[in-house]
Parts: sequence; structure tokens; C-alpha cells
Amino acid sequence: MKTYFLLIAIFLLVANQQVQAQPGNTLLWYNKPAKVWEETLPLGNGRLGMMPDGGINQEKIVLNDITLWSGSKQDANNYDAYKSLPQIRRLLAEGKNDEAQKIVDANYICKGPGSGSGNGANVQFGCYQVLGNLSLQFFYKGKPADSADVKYYKRSLSIADAIVTCSYVVNGVTYKREYFTSFNHDVSIITLTADKPGQLNFNISLSRPERSTVTAKNKMLTMVGQLNSGSDANGMSYLVQVKPIVTGGTIKAKGDQLVVENATSVTLYISAGTNFKDAHFQTTVAENLIKAINCSYQEELKKHFANYHRLFNRVQLALGIGNVPAVPTNERLANYYRDPAKDASFPVLFYQFGRYLSICSTRVGLLPPNLQGLWADQVQTPWNGDYHLDINVQMNHWPVEVSNLPELDLPLADLVAGMVKNGENTAKAYYQADGWIAHVITNVWGYTEPGESASWGITKAGSGWLCNNLWEHYAFTLDQKYLGKIYPILKGSAQFYNSTLVPYAAKGWLVTSPSSSPENSFYLPDGKTASICEGPTIDNQILRELFTNVINASKILGKDEGFRNMLSERLKQLPPAGQIAGDGRLMEWLQDYKETDAHHRHISHLYGLYPAHLITPEETPALAEACRKTLDARGDDGPGWSIAYKQIFWARLKDGNRAFKLFTQLMRPTVKTNINYGGGGGVYPNLLSAGPPFQIDANFGAEAGIAEMLIQSHAGYIELLPALPDAWKKEGKVIGMKARGNFTVSFSWKNGRIVTYHIVSPTNKKVRLKFNGQSKEIKITAV
Repeated sequence: MKTYFLLIAIFLLVANQQVQAQPGNTLLWYNKPAKVWEETLPLGNGRLGMMPDGGINQEKIVLNDITLWSGSKQDANNYDAYKSLPQIRRLLAEGKNDEAQKIVDANYICKGPGSGSGNGANVQFGCYQVLGNLSLQFFYKGKPADSADVKYYKRSLSIADAIVTCSYVVNGVTYKREYFTSFNHDVSIITLTADKPGQLNFNISLSRPERSTVTAKNKMLTMVGQLNSGSDANGMSYLVQVKPIVTGGTIKAKGDQLVVENATSVTLYISAGTNFKDAHFQTTVAENLIKAINCSYQEELKKHFANYHRLFNRVQLALGIGNVPAVPTNERLANYYRDPAKDASFPVLFYQFGRYLSICSTRVGLLPPNLQGLWADQVQTPWNGDYHLDINVQMNHWPVEVSNLPELDLPLADLVAGMVKNGENTAKAYYQADGWIAHVITNVWGYTEPGESASWGITKAGSGWLCNNLWEHYAFTLDQKYLGKIYPILKGSAQFYNSTLVPYAAKGWLVTSPSSSPENSFYLPDGKTASICEGPTIDNQILRELFTNVINASKILGKDEGFRNMLSERLKQLPPAGQIAGDGRLMEWLQDYKETDAHHRHISHLYGLYPAHLITPEETPALAEACRKTLDARGDDGPGWSIAYKQIFWARLKDGNRAFKLFTQLMRPTVKTNINYGGGGGVYPNLLSAGPPFQIDANFGAEAGIAEMLIQSHAGYIELLPALPDAWKKEGKVIGMKARGNFTVSFSWKNGRIVTYHIVSPTNKKVRLKFNGQSKEIKITAV
């Protein structure tokens, strides 16, 4: 054991030296203030967020709270929908999909406006919204600074420490600001300093585009408001308090603003909260503020670092040795997109930035990251900033396990648990089925109904896909207590799908009906188009995976033998994980329909390749080859999240160079903010991913893709460097990534071959390891 620990210590020392050979590779920095929100730098502690623009004369700091939603709980189920189910199924069985779809359009939608077609801020579905804007107006010798007066400007985000800094010189005075959302006392803090006495002069104001009242009293700003519930119920209430602590100057109220004069340093404490699951939120906000103020700034910063480092420092990654280019991050991004070979370490920055965003946008006991994580600058966020269940919220969680942040999966499990009761009502209303179902969208209020348009809103893959995420946390941690907690959710989902299976006479299978392949449509033989169908491939794959997981869970927990046996029989009656079309591609539907968009952004029928592992190059080579042809036909472009998904697909297919090509394509610089459903996804100057507009899922998808290129563990063994691209072959190191089975894995390579590896487990066990073209079983001694 002494020898073992010595080897670990030596390995970590060498690896740390390599990582430290890339100074600045956990830093985003810029030489000018942000002109648009997509250039600002994101901070968050899992609940509170802020994005400062680093302005010189006027600074705008966008504030967020992960719980701030309009809307309210509702029951939008159409309880008469099931009455048309026999007719719909009959028409689909007869190949009259277009006629069936007309009935679905009329009956298989939610009651009321649903999500408001993505504009749900003022309907009951609701919308994730900006909390407010903190504005600082600066004066230098009594006037704004001219651009010629400003020297040595720099603003940066350290993702190693979760802190933003900004500094510059005006009139011979050096000004500095530090911003962080504290992982200690749960407040946001901004410290402003001047290196000469009495040089800080600025006004402080709070605002929000709507539903807000701001007052300045007792040297503190307070903003209160209540959002629209979309019903007669009270909407969500919020409170923001801003308290400046001034050294060497004065502070006074002027209308609804505060005025700081002749100060040398000022610390702004920002406390905020809502009544989401906190009836006494006003007290909580006030107490958080007092506790932070009573703690010294240095002590607050020290504890913030310690709590953040406990998560972030678990994983280190190095790809080659070399200096990080000494250019601002926006230029570095553009240079990398033009020539990736000149900046081998840029993927490391993007990977660790993804881990940073996960840590900042969720925490145990709260909410999972939404379409924008927790960062929004609008009242009406794109697509309501909600939780899309046909890939987006799942993609947000794909990297957290392998990237050694397993606790950040738990908020999603809590969100899903909160959907089950309404999902049971939805199952009865539309399908007269057992168990529970969720369709394409949900919110913090537990929405499970179909969307307001059947063409996309009736997709039934959502709840089964969520169960994949829930299962993966068990697969990585082997936490049986957690498994017992989620088992009723998995079982309820399996009960629903089992209740909706109907015979597919042409093949003798059991399939779902009616359903659809997420957001896609096809041509019928007569040239008409439809979305509604029987048994799309993704449904068949999800059912295979879900039933298998429930069977395994019931064995592990020693319960439900009868249900387990029934599911085992059902597995024999389901369609295969995939069918191959005449052109060699994987079929998206039971029949070889032609899709209406050859380059459609969704590639849902490859679910069996990832996140499931029903299709692998080793076990199902023909289906894997069909996946390759499908990806070639769909093309490499798309919205940001679609490009990231393709990167992961190619990694699963063990094609590192193609996966790398997709990653570099995603790094396309953009400032576009239009809603986009086609090609053109990319990355903003602040490295947040663009659909466009901003969607955080591609940040997480690319992070998961990088990990998948370096380590895979889905096929019953751990494989190191399964999809290493030529660009990363020279040398590299990984410390602390996770593999299924609760293994912590570290390794290094040179010239594409593993030269050292260490695997740690909390229990003694054996594991099969594949690397350098060999496969062997090794014993792991618990540490």
C-alpha cells in the first residue's frame, strides 16, 4: 500500500507540473469592456448569478436567481383526449398518418396557451426571468472619463477561483474591481478600490424592466416585486437588497439611488431571494446580508475559494505542453477556429469552463440548470428559459458524472420527482395508461402535458430520456440509497410505456402509438407529410434501455419480481435497437420514410448510440456503420447543441478526428442572437455557446464530448483514449475523471499510447481495462 500511495503521489506531482506549465489556461480575459451581454462574464454560486460588463463610465451588472419564474402550477390536461385514441391508432395502423395527425392536433395538445409558443412570460406556463440590473455610474474628477484617458484596461474571469476582476488606469489612478457570487454566505459581492485616497465617485441604482419597486433607505437599495402568475393566484415574489460599505468617503441617498463620494474602497453586498420553496425569504435575504457584512472580506473570499475548490479541483486535464497564447480570449477563440494546431490547450479551457458553469448554475436542494443555466438578461427569455426534455436538459447533465461532479445530478432528480404526480394525471388523460409521462417541455411547476402544437408537443420520449440521466448517477456512484429513491420514478415511467404498447402487425412487435420523433417530420408515400407515427426508433431504444434498467434495479433492491419478469417478456416483443434502411442509414421510423429536412438538427434515432449504449462498434458493428452513414448524411452543421451532440456520437464511434472536427466547428465565433433552427451554431466571445441565441447546452455537450474522447465506460469496461484525435496524440494527462462503477481514473499518454494509469475505488473490486490495443482485468484495492 505504501508503494501504491507513493506511485499516486508521484503521478499527481508530475501531472500537476504539466498542468502548471499552461499558466492562464483557466482564465478568460479581455482588453476592453463588454459591449453586449454575450461578452459579459458569468458568475454564479448555484443560486445567485451576475454578469458584469466591466464598464468604465457606466457599468451594468445583470443579476439572476435560479428560482425566479413567472407562471404558476396548473392542470392543462385534456381529460377527454383518450376518447380519440382508438381512432388515432387505427388510422396510423392503416398508414393514414396525416389523417391521424389532424385528430392529434385537435385533441392531443394541452388546454390553454401551453408555453405560449415559447413566449410564456405572461401565461400560466411561465418563464425564467432576469432578476434585475445593478448599474454603477462613475465620475473621474467630477466627469466621465474620455477614452484617451483610460490605460491598461483588463477584465478577466478565473474559472479556477470563480472570481471576476477588472482594472484600468485613469488620470494616474489605478482602479480595480473584484466580483464573486459567494459559495460561503450566499450573496454576491463587488469590491471597488482606488490606489489613491478619495478617488471613487459613483452612483448606484437598481432596476428591472417590469414589476419592480426600488427604494433607497438607510444607505441601502431595496427592490421588490411580484411576477405574473398567468392566473388568479399570486405570482412569485422576490427581494433584492444592495448594501455598500464605504472606506474613506461618504454615501447618501438621492431619490432611488445611492451616491458614493470621495471613497477609497467600497464593497457592495447583494442579497436576493424569492418565495420559491421559502415562505420566509425576506428574512433569509436579510440574514444572508448581515452574515456576509459581519464577515471580513478576506475571510469571506477565503471560504468562497475553499468551497468552490472542493468541487472544481477534482479534475485536471492537460493536452500537450506549451504556453497559452497571450491574447484576449475573444481573439484566442477566433485564432483557434482558424487554426486549432496553434493552440492545443484551448480544448482544456473549454472543458474546464463547462465544469465551472455546472458548479455555478446548480446546487444540491435547488434547481438544475435551465436552457440558459442561470444566466438571463431578459424578462422573456428564449423558449422561456425552460427545461426542454427532448435533449436539452439531459445534455446539460451529460458531463457531470464523468467530470467528477456527481452531486450536481441530484437537482434534476428532484425536478423529475416533482413532475410525477401531474405526469400520472397526464398519462390517464391522454392514454388511459398507468404510471407517469412527460412530453417535451417542463418548468418549475411540474408541467407534463403535451405542448400547444402536436407536431412537436406530443413526443413521448421526454420522461424516458430523463430516466436515463437518473440511472446514470447510480451507474457511476453505485449509491443504493439513491437507487431506492429513484426506483419508483423509473418504475412509473416503465409502467406508462408498457401500458401504451400496441401490436405492430407487419412485424409482430409491440410499439408506442401515437408518437413522434422529436421535432422531425417525414413524407408519406403519397407525398403528404406527417410527424405522428407508430413506434419511432427513439421510443424503441428508450423502452429497451428503461426496461433493462428497471429490471436490474429491482434485482439490486430485491423487489417487484413479478413486474421484473413481465418487463423481461416485453423486451422480447419490442422492435430492435435499430433498423437499417436501403441506403445504409439507421431508420428514424418503423418504415423507411424520407425526412422532410435532410439536415435536420435532431438526430434522435441515434439515442441508442448515445446516451444509451445499445449500439457499439464492437457489439453491433452493422448498426454502428448505419449510424456513421446517418451522421454523414445529416452533415456537421447545426445549432450549437446539435454540433456538440454529433461530436459525442463520433466519439462513441471511436472516430477521434471526426469528433475533433465537430468540436472545432462548434468553436466558430459568433455574436448573432437570432433564434436559429438550422446551421450556424457557435460560441460567443465570453465562451457561452450559441444556438443562437445563447443556450448553455452546447457548453455542456462539448465538455461531455471531450471526456468521451478520453475515457469511456458504458460497455462494461473502462477504455482509455477510445477516440483520441491526432491533434492530441503527442502527450497529455487526466487526473480525477470518473468511470461507471465508482472508479476514479487518472492516466497519461505520449504519442497516442498510455504510459501511466491509476484507478481508485472505495471498495476492493476487479475491472476490465482497455488501452493500447489490449484488454486486461485488474484488481483495485480500496483506498
